[in-house]
Amino acid sequence: MEHIQTFQTVAQQGGFVEVNQSQVATVLWLRKMTPSAVRDTHQRMCIDSLTKSATVYWMGVPGQVNSRTFRDVSALQEWCKVEPDITPQR
Repeated sequence: MEHIQTFQTVAQQGGFVEVNQSQVATVLWLRKMTPSAVRDTHQRMCIDSLTKSATVYWMGVPGQVNSRTFRDVSALQEWCKVEPDITPQR
């Protein structure tokens, strides 16, 4: 459970806020408050205590959902720090 709390701490430091938790407390859903870049559009995170992982979902192009799963807290922490290139508007 400590591993999951560490994921949650990193997520909150990255701008995510809790949305809801499953009834049996195995999954925690979070969302990004305000997008700062294209990768942040409609960004959600699922922290799963059964798989001991965190998966981030985001919409890069309308209708296309991207995801990335992290099994290591430090990898999630690095990913949250990276500022992606902003796609120019047309």
